[in-house]
This record gives sequence, C-alpha cells and structure tokens, in this order.
Amino acid sequence: MSDETYLKQAVDLAVANVAEGGGPFGAVIVRDGLVIATGQNRVTRDLDPSAHAEVCAIRAACRAVKSHSLAGATLYTSCEPCPMCLATSLWARLDRVVYAATRDDAAAGGFDDREFYELFGDPDAVWPTVVDAGKHRGAFAPFAAWLAHEARATY
Repeated sequence: MSDETYLKQAVDLAVANVAEGGGPFGAVIVRDGLVIATGQNRVTRDLDPSAHAEVCAIRAACRAVKSHSLAGATLYTSCEPCPMCLATSLWARLDRVVYAATRDDAAAGGFDDREFYELFGDPDAVWPTVVDAGKHRGAFAPFAAWLAHEARATY
C-alpha cells in the first residue's frame, strides 16, 4: 500500500471522529505493510489534553507490539503533528511521520498550534506556565536506583 492509502485512512478516521463529536484528527501506524494501530482525537471525550490522535495511536501500537519502541513503523496522520505529538513520535522511535494537512490548514480550521511551535523557541522564562528547577538533596535517587537495577529496560 502507498502513503496515499494510509493518509486516506487517517483522514477518514478524522472525518468520522467529527461525526461522533470528537476533534478532526486521525492517525494510523503501519509496520511491515500492516496497520498495527489507529487513533482519533479524544481530548474532549476523555477530558485528556494529551489524547491527540497521534498519541492515542502510539499508545495503542505500543500495547499491540508489547514494546515502548515502534522502530520500523510509520505514523500517518491527518494533520501535521503538534510539538507534543512530534516529541512522542521521537520517543516512540518511529522511523517516519507522514501528514496530510499542514499546520496552516489546522489554523484555518480553528486549531492554531503556531503559538506552541513558537513557544519552544523562546526561553522558558517567557512561557505562560512557570517552569522552575527546585532543589532537593535526593533528586538523583531515582536515577541511582535505575542504574543499580539490573533488569532495567533499555530506552
């Protein structure tokens, strides 16, 4: 199957999600020519700001393959991923992300992620959410426990 075929599936999922009261986003994850998971935007349905279609698809794909790594897979999405979805794609080790609509299309449709793309280019001191490094003597303890744990998983 071609990129066009999988992009059509992602767009069809997005359109169907709108009809069901969800946001206009859909995603499909493919590995070795097989669809291993799909996702639709569930932000308002689940009251979860992280439940973007891409993140939902990545979560489902990881469960399906029983791994936190999706190396060898491609994410097809109805729209250019926001910074959170792009970062999640990187953490999932996806080989490729292919999108249909652009961020400008999303803005024209009422979903302007531009401020988030721009925000990450600014120093955190000007973010609307304050992000501070606190001081705690035991801050490294979780990492020490991790390094000492012989059965730890490799990221």
